[in-house]
Amino acid sequence: MGLREYREKRDFEKTAEPKGEIGMGEGSIYVIQKHTATHLHYDLRLEMDGVLKSWAIPKEPPTTPGVRRLAVQVEDHPIEYANFEGTIPEGEYGAGMVEIWDRGTYRMIDRKEDKLIVEINGNKLKGVYILLRFKNQKNWLFFKKK
Repeated sequence: MGLREYREKRDFEKTAEPKGEIGMGEGSIYVIQKHTATHLHYDLRLEMDGVLKSWAIPKEPPTTPGVRRLAVQVEDHPIEYANFEGTIPEGEYGAGMVEIWDRGTYRMIDRKEDKLIVEINGNKLKGVYILLRFKNQKNWLFFKKK
């Protein structure tokens, strides 16, 4: 995806969100940001392809096996966004409070177009997690492997 869509949705004169650049190489950043916007949700971000691949999760992320959560893929975010906390101003895309809910690192176990298996080492989430994409959609299932 790159950062075109991310930048088109934001006015960086009004928001403190980082404009960012596409990074080099593959890192291991994992972060979940609690985002109190129109609706409370959690933004899962995994560093891949020089950006943070991102999914909005409408309910609190699962910490135990057997709990499945919808994860809606959204635009890629710059790597610098992993450290962003603050208030996105009213009238701006995603207006509301953003705070880091969990962070750490991850290791890619398997990566396919419609399936990601990662080992997360965060403060709240630990273990093997799976993201499964619904056929030809931006909707995924996110859950902890047993």
